[in-house]
Amino acid sequence: MTDFNYCSPTYFAFGRGKEALSGELVKKFGGKKTLLHYGGRSALSSGLIARVRASLEKAGVETVELGGVKPNPRSSLVEEGIKLALEEKVDFILAVGGGSVIDSAKAIAIGAANDGVWRKFYVGREVKVRPAIPAALGVGVVLTIAAAGSEASPNTVINLEPENLKRAAGADILRPKFAIMNPELTMSLPPFQTACGLADMFAHLCERYFSPTQDVALTDNLCEGVMKCIIEEGLKVMANPDDYQARANIMWAGTLAHNDICGVGRLQDWASHGIEHELSALYDCAHGAGLAVVMPAWMKYVHKKRCRAICSLCQKRL
Repeated sequence: MTDFNYCSPTYFAFGRGKEALSGELVKKFGGKKTLLHYGGRSALSSGLIARVRASLEKAGVETVELGGVKPNPRSSLVEEGIKLALEEKVDFILAVGGGSVIDSAKAIAIGAANDGVWRKFYVGREVKVRPAIPAALGVGVVLTIAAAGSEASPNTVINLEPENLKRAAGADILRPKFAIMNPELTMSLPPFQTACGLADMFAHLCERYFSPTQDVALTDNLCEGVMKCIIEEGLKVMANPDDYQARANIMWAGTLAHNDICGVGRLQDWASHGIEHELSALYDCAHGAGLAVVMPAWMKYVHKKRCRAICSLCQKRL
């Protein structure tokens, strides 16, 4: 195991109806005026945004809203959000949605805290960069899909326009202050989105698990345990979308798969994510769907290369 530093400050409120705590938690973590950030029709038509809005009002938190986040979140909406946050002088951002909404909120938080500057933290060819971000507004989350793990991760991925390049920024300051996780909110997801989420979180574990680092028995077992849970509970969820306990296990598995508790002290491989980010940036495919294609191909490629290397070594010994 290699040396590491690890910080995971996110507060979790997990269970039925926990979105009612939105206002209370925003206030607890210093928010007086929040930008309510979300996606599209489903969050509105389900009544979730109305419930969150009512909770914020009850807590005495002023609110401005910005919806319209799309999968593979666009930089144009980030810039709109930063402008709105600066004009309205918000001091907190509440993301209601999945990984795309949360990542967009994190990008807005960077820009709003740094006088509109945010793109420089997403530069470079490497998908996983870790710049020293000087400041970011507080971000809270009401999670609606188990997938990306952004509700507890230090990372954010944005599709930069007009280049159509997906780039990431990362720093512990970007870990959300709190994450509200009600498994009931995931029950209305279409089967395709649920499956994409399962593929995404499984990939997060594989990219940590396939590591050359020796003597990492604990994190090996953590990765294996969460992967087994995703397989077993994922089958239940696909067969019965209203299975609360299976949804709960999957939702928490998505968090553990990407808050890096399974990856500390070991070298990690993010080749599959890097390849998929280019695909989803160009073709706007679902991230989990892209990973479901890319990761098996990556495994075959690496396995073939490894077999050749072993055969070559054996021949030299002979």
